[in-house]
Amino acid sequence: MLYVLLALAGFGLITSTVFAGMALWSVPRYLRERCAALAQLQARPGFVPPLTLLKPLHGSEPNLDAHLASFFEQEYPEYEILFCARTEDDAGLQTARRVAARYPHIPARFLCTGEPPYINAKAASMELMETVAQHDILVISDSDVRVTPDYLRAVALPFADARVGGITCPYRGVAAEGGLWARLEAVGMSVEMTAGVLVARLMEGMQFTLGPTMAFRRAAIRGMGGFKVTADYCADDFVLGNETYKLGQTVILSHHAIDHMVINSSFAASMAHQVRWMKSTRFSRPKGHFGTSLTFSMPFGLLGLAAACALGHPCWGLAALGWALATRLALSLAVGRAVVRDTSWFGLLVLYPIRDFMGFCFWAASYTSSHILWRGRVFQLLPGGKMRAVK
Repeated sequence: MLYVLLALAGFGLITSTVFAGMALWSVPRYLRERCAALAQLQARPGFVPPLTLLKPLHGSEPNLDAHLASFFEQEYPEYEILFCARTEDDAGLQTARRVAARYPHIPARFLCTGEPPYINAKAASMELMETVAQHDILVISDSDVRVTPDYLRAVALPFADARVGGITCPYRGVAAEGGLWARLEAVGMSVEMTAGVLVARLMEGMQFTLGPTMAFRRAAIRGMGGFKVTADYCADDFVLGNETYKLGQTVILSHHAIDHMVINSSFAASMAHQVRWMKSTRFSRPKGHFGTSLTFSMPFGLLGLAAACALGHPCWGLAALGWALATRLALSLAVGRAVVRDTSWFGLLVLYPIRDFMGFCFWAASYTSSHILWRGRVFQLLPGGKMRAVK
């Protein structure tokens, strides 16, 4: 039995090394694309079509005013910002009004859906905002996102190609209020999430978008039937990008990385959030999610250490653990530091190997139930990624 466990550890180390190799192979291409995009952005005014920013809101969050303010401080000639919540007295919407008052030169509007007609309330907000948007390129970003002044120029750039129907930005996790659990979640965003995106793009091209920032031509949204196509789905970002791809339009992974603020500082909130993500992926892409277990390295390194020591070969075990650690650090530096420019060296060098082990645990936990807690409500995930409310 111990030899079986040792063999399983070896197999897992091989598969996780192959995954790491594919991610590392894709990094130089991505960095070349970034250099080319930055060179294009040096031409001013360059490609700067008018844009509409869609910001769905639901309640308040730590530092929400500062995050929203970063969208009003864009070095961009013409854009508007639309905010939407369920009710006029929503705390997030009230914060948006106060922030907008400090930037009267930026057109901003505030909308309410009332009680949403869809399971996914965000779909109702985006549908309403699309109907009143003045411009034909729609940029959607979550409330827990912070951007730099060159953000809109970077997002707009790929649309100079008429074949492009959608774009999405990679992101680095930032622990908004510090704390160990938030920092572990943040480094998972910077490295694990980004590495998975790079490998998926390498293998099959971009067939999805990422929720923190996605942008589409209005024609693409209407071609797929409007935002209501996401009405019953948890992973609306995956659906919108996938539907754009199915229309025969190109989806681009931007060269511009943004800050995704981690606001789950407690152990319970962070664990619940990450398991919900894993469950969402399990139902949206079941085959790919099943194979995700073989992309983690630390669980197999620890298994190899335990099995080898039990067999009286501690050197083998230490070699297995050392190899697992080396592949994680290589990923952390190449993806977390070079691609998304995460500056948290403690997170990249110390916390990421721990987060890799935790990621495997979250993967295993995703198979324990089909229920998720989202925005204070319990939903059941269904095959294909749809969900229904649990009474």
